[in-house]
Amino acid sequence: MLPTILVIEHVPHERLGTLEAGLTKSGCLLRHFGVYDAGAPWPRLDDVQGIIAMGGPMSVYEQAAYPWIAKEFTLLRGALKRRLPILGVCLGGQMLAAALGAKVTQASQKEIGWYPLMREPGADGDPLFAPFGQTETVFQWHGDTFALPKGAVRLASSPLCQEQGFRMGDQAWGLQFHVEVTEAMIRAWMRTPVNQAELDRLRGVIDPMAIRRQSPQQVSRLKELAEHVATTFGGIVASSARARTPGRVRTSAA
Repeated sequence: MLPTILVIEHVPHERLGTLEAGLTKSGCLLRHFGVYDAGAPWPRLDDVQGIIAMGGPMSVYEQAAYPWIAKEFTLLRGALKRRLPILGVCLGGQMLAAALGAKVTQASQKEIGWYPLMREPGADGDPLFAPFGQTETVFQWHGDTFALPKGAVRLASSPLCQEQGFRMGDQAWGLQFHVEVTEAMIRAWMRTPVNQAELDRLRGVIDPMAIRRQSPQQVSRLKELAEHVATTFGGIVASSARARTPGRVRTSAA
């Protein structure tokens, strides 16, 4: 039986993007769940072997406006307790950090567009970050940031945002940046009313034309990184699922 990854979507337009092909290639089934679908029952952890939480324009601390945030915290904490592999992207990374007890706050400056990402020493030996160079150019769209959870390893940083990626133990990763975007996704995001309004408020600070101009030059490398992240994470989910299979014979070194 193929392992199932639960994909939590916070808004319809922020989906797996270039991560999807690699996850499928790794032999995993994908179960999409939109928190915005009020009629959909919340998933049970018994039915999944891994979780990916995607991005969204809301903030972790807006629980009064978004009651599903508390439910997602419960789900993530339950998955952490079970040691299920987890990958959080942007808002998903912030949700994971908060579920681990870290504080999420407004960043000193918003990052929207293409920015340099610096590999941190903690990324050495990390399976998801193996192909990342010392500096990569990645896509960002966030106004919040998280503190590094206690016990976590910092994997990446940027000049404007120290916490760009972390790993907790050997099964949970939080990314602040967007590794999954395509040029078409970026154009669609910029046309989305909530994002368009944000860009209008940041006129003179963020240049939408620069984002459109830079995207064709940057998406190819980002796709390479996304494929590695996806296939590696999918492989971790599959390996973890096999180890949990009842009746599986386990061996240990003498």
